[in-house]
Amino acid sequence: MMSYPSIDSLVKKVDNKYTLVTLAAMRARELNDGAAPLVEGAEGKKTVSIALQEIDDGKITYADASRIRNR
Repeated sequence: MMSYPSIDSLVKKVDNKYTLVTLAAMRARELNDGAAPLVEGAEGKKTVSIALQEIDDGKITYADASRIRNR
């Protein structure tokens, strides 16, 4: 059984799979704490599944702090 979104699709949105896991976990925690989902059809889905869908849809992004230069 294939899951949606696919891991290949998700990893293209971030630097690597470790960043993906961290980003999804952080967003799932926000959802657990009461944040509104940014995708439709989230009712009844697990928060991690919602977070992954949001990342795949480009609704959740991040900034890589190691790439930001001090000014």
